[in-house]
Amino acid sequence: MKFIHETLPQRVVFAPGEAPSAVAAEVGALGGAKVMLIASEQEAALADPIAAAVPVALRHEDVVMHVPVEVAARARQAAASCGADVIVTVGGGSTTGLGKAVALTTGLPVVAVPTTYAGSEATDVWGLTEGETKRTGADPKVLPRSIVYDAHLLTTLPGELTVSSGLNALAHCVDSMWGPRADPIDRVLAQEGIHGLAAGLPQVAGDSASIEGIEKTLYGAYLAAVAFASAGSGLHHKICHVLGGMFNLPHAQTHAVVLPYVLAFNAPYAPEAESRIAHAFGSATAREGLAALRDALGAPRALRDYGMPADGIAKAVGPILKAVPAGNPAPVTQADITALLQAAWSGEEPA
Repeated sequence: MKFIHETLPQRVVFAPGEAPSAVAAEVGALGGAKVMLIASEQEAALADPIAAAVPVALRHEDVVMHVPVEVAARARQAAASCGADVIVTVGGGSTTGLGKAVALTTGLPVVAVPTTYAGSEATDVWGLTEGETKRTGADPKVLPRSIVYDAHLLTTLPGELTVSSGLNALAHCVDSMWGPRADPIDRVLAQEGIHGLAAGLPQVAGDSASIEGIEKTLYGAYLAAVAFASAGSGLHHKICHVLGGMFNLPHAQTHAVVLPYVLAFNAPYAPEAESRIAHAFGSATAREGLAALRDALGAPRALRDYGMPADGIAKAVGPILKAVPAGNPAPVTQADITALLQAAWSGEEPA
């Protein structure tokens, strides 16, 4: 067995009900005296107690999905104008992504406080959208120095977003089984991540305020993100990044819809990964385990429900083919991607 695995340097703090004091401790450890706190208007109430506990120089609410380059430019200018020395993000993947965009050009340290299961907080991956094209990359500067997970901050997350965000995390696990840099350690982390998500998500879907369910789901989402950061973006994420940038589709819902189609496409060519996924679900096959979970959660079913036009299928095929990662288990052709997108657009059962 020969492989190279790199573990990213990061502090992770699980602090149920204690986000303000935990964030203050992390900011203090970084020597922060002027905090730029990034939180959208929708997250303001969750951010208020944290803002009261740290030395805030600026609260920034200009958060947009997929981080358009012009939004990133405004945030970078705001950070420079207020003399920020630490960034604190309170929110989901778009908020964390904006903090990363600032860190990418300024080198400022980030303390991330997630309010969804997006997982961006545990990776060194950044994403920016210009026009209809979403670019991604990896840079150690954007990896948050600390994460503070507080389950109480997710008790008000709407049920539909809980499901789609959790399935987005599950997609990190699945892609980590066969990403371009996937190794045995990634697969172990991803398998345990699936186990945590499969246990926690039904609890949270049934009771959005279940602290036990949220903590299981956060645990799974964190492991998913750590595995994904090491393994790299697989076919699933390449497809979703193209679709999200091209049609401005909601991030989590797009991942939730596309996942079963990519799993059905790749699993026959990756028997070890298929076996690990099935074992994590406690099912006979990986596809059966995912299908049962999606049925239990009432998962999103079709891309057309989230704004993708029918003629977008042909438009997206070329960019997706260019983005297919090296070493994908199944060979990928134009006909394959067209059929996959057609099924995901209409919500057909995966072939």
